[in-house]
Amino acid sequence: MNIHEYQAKALLRSYGAPVSDGRVVLRAEEAKTAAGGLDGPLWVVKAQIHAGGRGKGKFKEAGAGEAGGVRLAKSVEEAAEEAKRMLGRTLVTKQTGPVGKQVNRIYIEDGSGIETEMYLALLVDRQTSRVSFVCSTEGGMDIEEVAEATPEKILSFSVDPATGYQAFHGRRIAFNLGLTGPQVKQCVALMGTLYKAFVEKDMEMLEINPLIVTDKGDLKVLDAKISFDGNAIYRHADIAELRDTTEEDPKELEASKYDLNYIALDGEIGCMVNGAGLAMATMDIIKLYGAEPANFLDVGG
Repeated sequence: MNIHEYQAKALLRSYGAPVSDGRVVLRAEEAKTAAGGLDGPLWVVKAQIHAGGRGKGKFKEAGAGEAGGVRLAKSVEEAAEEAKRMLGRTLVTKQTGPVGKQVNRIYIEDGSGIETEMYLALLVDRQTSRVSFVCSTEGGMDIEEVAEATPEKILSFSVDPATGYQAFHGRRIAFNLGLTGPQVKQCVALMGTLYKAFVEKDMEMLEINPLIVTDKGDLKVLDAKISFDGNAIYRHADIAELRDTTEEDPKELEASKYDLNYIALDGEIGCMVNGAGLAMATMDIIKLYGAEPANFLDVGG
């Protein structure tokens, strides 16, 4: 299960992670009041959809402006106007595909002075069955491009669950990111906070891109993307309440009501298979012969 950026930041804030102050906007008439509740002098207006690449995205409809789904504003009035331009319109990014996603929520937050941008993620490593940290000095970029062009700039290591997170893990990340002085201590504390949240809330992925050093020399979580293990949601009523069904494929939503493992794809051949491994093999065979599967569906069990 995925959640929006503003929800992810609220969750991380509850654990003590440094994030910017912000307000969510659901209706255009709320935008000015929301922006007015922040200090400024710079506001960041962000479209809230379950997809990355918002800053480089484009809106389908006229009237949304030329900029992408992340915009800067220098006044309360400008921030409110940018929010109104984006609400209700369809944003197309690399991850949404050409169909795009309708923007039903806007997040307005205080702007930050940025000295350095870095990449950080925690995820479940399926090969080691452990939680892994991934970090890079190349923040703000698509990590896939960094991995392909300059893999040496990415550090990845797993944490032994018998010991859990230790300070040396944080120091290893800090040194790899080129942090110095008080930033190292901040990094050690922040990594511990993120690891604790990851494990306690049964996350599958926690991506911070970018993690920044501010112009005052402090670490801050500037963006956050979180997904949770769907099989563990029953243990977290507070997380289940964050689910936004408007961001989900209607077919996948309907299938979930019957505990079916269904994922919609873009092909033309429907698949109904009794077993996940056989379902994957069936999809491989379809692609081998030049066609495309329309879905993954495991009805086994």
